Amino acid sequence: MSGGGSDSGSGSGGHNRRGRRRVLRWVSSVLAFLILATAAGGYLYYRHLNGSIKTDVLNLGENKLGGSKPNAFGQTPLNILLIGSDARDDAANQALGGAKDTFDGPPLADVQMLLHLSADRSNMSVVSMPRDTMLMMPKCTEPGGKVHQASRGLVQTNESLGRGGPGCTVAAWQELTHIPIDHFMMIDFKGVVTMADAIGGVPVCVQQNVESRTKDGKGSGLKLPAGTNTIQGEQALQWLRTRYGFEDGTDLGRTHAQHMYMNSMAREFRKNAKLSNPVKLNSLAQAAIKAMVVDPGLNKIDKLYDLSMELKKVPTGRITMTTMPWVYSTREEGRVEPKPGEAEDVFRMVREDIALDGKGSGNPAADPSAPAASGTPAAPSQPAADPAAPAAKIPVTVRNATGGKDGAQTRVKGRADDVAAILVGKGFTKALANTQTAAEDTTVVRFSSPDQAGDAAAVATALGLPASSVEKSDDVTGIVLFVGKDWRTGNAPTPPPPAPTKAPDSARPLNGDDDKECMAIQPGFTW
Repeated sequence: MSGGGSDSGSGSGGHNRRGRRRVLRWVSSVLAFLILATAAGGYLYYRHLNGSIKTDVLNLGENKLGGSKPNAFGQTPLNILLIGSDARDDAANQALGGAKDTFDGPPLADVQMLLHLSADRSNMSVVSMPRDTMLMMPKCTEPGGKVHQASRGLVQTNESLGRGGPGCTVAAWQELTHIPIDHFMMIDFKGVVTMADAIGGVPVCVQQNVESRTKDGKGSGLKLPAGTNTIQGEQALQWLRTRYGFEDGTDLGRTHAQHMYMNSMAREFRKNAKLSNPVKLNSLAQAAIKAMVVDPGLNKIDKLYDLSMELKKVPTGRITMTTMPWVYSTREEGRVEPKPGEAEDVFRMVREDIALDGKGSGNPAADPSAPAASGTPAAPSQPAADPAAPAAKIPVTVRNATGGKDGAQTRVKGRADDVAAILVGKGFTKALANTQTAAEDTTVVRFSSPDQAGDAAAVATALGLPASSVEKSDDVTGIVLFVGKDWRTGNAPTPPPPAPTKAPDSARPLNGDDDKECMAIQPGFTW
């Protein structure tokens, strides 16, 4: 990953961050995860904190997937994007973050973790995206009307936050993964020292003596003897920002260390009696809330409390921390891109509510023979799409995209006409084939205006297409059905292969109960 520079690494687009630039850039993920997953005795349920909660728009992009949908038993999964902002826009953050040259500059989303709570509340999966991941950025429009056009080339994922706020980071995730994101939580640097000290320290393990310090003085300064150590305060901060000294000296090793810390801290929260002190809990809650930005669906203490109770149902042994499978980019030196196949496998498992730990559901409702059970959504999802018009009144343009994006196959002649006829047979009498062609690997329905969302969904439903196949796009007029490479023959697309049942090894899955994991040490950083 990023080479040279301090232990904090360097960003793209001219953002050179040095020294303590990235102290606690992980903090939003850690605090949000812990506040939600391990809420003790409802300590967030304090009405007077409501006025301290800051909100921002959930999604600034054009592709509105809507909220997570209930399963056949009425249970609804939940997807929350946890964002770590490196903003230095006040004295507290500046004191923690250092790097005076970055004060009041554009923030970066240096930590991005998608937390997926299963519909039956039996398990939780967390997927981190490396900050050096290169993506195509979607078009994002701020509430005031300022437009950030879709990128023409690859952009580093952490720059999404500067394209209008956390709503653009959410949009970038939805564009890449097609996972409906119900909420986001973004927290800056404040409050982490108090949180780490309050529980009396967090056990971590290193395989050898380690000192994160290069010959020219760079590094976090972390110095620990081999074995298990209980860290808190400054040492906790050093652990979480250490790059030089862990594994291969990249941000990927640092992400793994952060996962280990989060799992360990979650275990400590659940067993540490010190957190029964209501005065201390109130203090912790205030520190966390004041450092937090959430979407409007989580803008009240009672909503956060309800959400915490849902996440608290998951035992630590069913929490799985992973990193998005990646490969080094051939287009941007020192950066990474989603690994073909395996990254999509992880995204698909989240979309289809499949536990990443391979253990399946722990709820009897997963058994088709069991009686239907009702899930309790933790907070309101996005509004549903407008109701569809009668099929006969919905105009649909059909385009042939059967060659696929790789161009390895020629387009099947006449497919647009054939599929238009299928639609007419299903009552969509205004469906017409178009001579314009395209290239899509999977069949997709795109629509141009928000009020067409319900009609587009009706087209997809009639053809047996998944909800993820419906997209809003500025590149079409009206509703356009692109017949992809998966539908070269027959009356329906070829169904996708069976979904994986367990996260690939490349995702580095780490179980929440694993207290034996120990960080490998980079050669040259031992003492």
